[in-house]
Amino acid sequence: MTTPLLAVDRDRIAAAARRVMARCEELARVTATPGAIERVYLSPEHARVNRLAAEWMREVGMTARQDAAGNQYGRIDGARGAETPALMLGSHLDTVPDAGRFDGIVGVLMALEVVRLLRSPDADARRVDLPFALEVMAFSDEEGTRFGKALLGSSAVAGAWDESWWTLTDADGTTLREAFLEFGLDPGRVGEAARRPDELVGYLEAHIEQGPELDERGESLAVVSSIASARRFQLVVEGEARHAGGTPYDRRRDALLGASEAALAVERICRAEHHIIGTVGQLETFPGAVNIVPGEVHMSLDLRGEFDDARDRVWDALARDLDASMGRRGLRWRAREIHRAPAVFCRPLLQDVVREGILATRAGDTREDTTADPATLFSRAGHDAMAIGAVTGVGMLFLRNPDGISHHPDEAVSAGDVARGIRALAEAVLHLAHDPAHAQP
Repeated sequence: MTTPLLAVDRDRIAAAARRVMARCEELARVTATPGAIERVYLSPEHARVNRLAAEWMREVGMTARQDAAGNQYGRIDGARGAETPALMLGSHLDTVPDAGRFDGIVGVLMALEVVRLLRSPDADARRVDLPFALEVMAFSDEEGTRFGKALLGSSAVAGAWDESWWTLTDADGTTLREAFLEFGLDPGRVGEAARRPDELVGYLEAHIEQGPELDERGESLAVVSSIASARRFQLVVEGEARHAGGTPYDRRRDALLGASEAALAVERICRAEHHIIGTVGQLETFPGAVNIVPGEVHMSLDLRGEFDDARDRVWDALARDLDASMGRRGLRWRAREIHRAPAVFCRPLLQDVVREGILATRAGDTREDTTADPATLFSRAGHDAMAIGAVTGVGMLFLRNPDGISHHPDEAVSAGDVARGIRALAEAVLHLAHDPAHAQP
């Protein structure tokens, strides 16, 4: 059994969890859509939650500021002042449309409570010897809801901003450059958000699991081993639009039937390959009339996998299958890749300290098996840690999500699991502080 390093009583951690849950509710009321939760990048709602986050950062003793990409972050300097490399904790505050309350948000709020605990007068005295600064980052655009490009905020922090993004437009035709200016940011200074590897010790992110595995296992917390690789495509199936009543079956070149066969092929081929998930999330027919055989279909494809080579092998198999099925139906198809991200593997040391944090959290908890190793899961969903992994090592902690539903109003997490997660994350920080390898790349 791992010996806990954080000497804080359960009541204090329970109070921290209640504060997280209450603030999740408070942030849920900051929305562009009455009766639902929606906060997108560079919107008035983005500005409001940044102001709230800044207030809460200052409350726990952090210096708070908004960076050049619109991310809100707080910092407590270490022994070398502003020159001390930082351990970054955090997640994101933006949402998908009609979102749940916890995706991303709970990770930011838990990070703030970890800082509060480590600075508490009755916390373990070893807290004062942290060999690194602490930062909490509230990333601004993990979801990509407004401009169709995910991880904009964390990409800026990783120094991976692409100048071609400035011409991205939202549903109203506003470009990303115009939105920057309207928000009060200077597009010419976005590079100032970038962090150097020597400025960071690492990055730890707590997040609800966006799937059911922990719930099915009956466990509250898990170590994340990696974040799935991904490829996204826009597919076009071309046939021939003709009169629905006057065209017999043997003369039809129905693009919708071809697209439907393609969607079923995605399920069939992905299910045959371990840890590959494929999703057709959008499908639009043209000309879209009730009495016309569809002549063209546009459809999306999202492919995710634990390993890049398996993901690519599935795409190659799917392309061969579509060549054959479209050929049988007299159809043509083409694909345009719109997103590609490699798998990101969590740094072994950061996996280890998260594991130690979970084990320390179990001490005295009769509701969980204190002898079994914590679950280790790979994340099929993307996270800001994917982008930050380009500039420093990353680690992640998953919290149980009852029924595994996410990106939906029914998304959930319990206060008890949040309390365990806060304790585990704080313990992970202290275990990292006591490991002489913490500053190794």
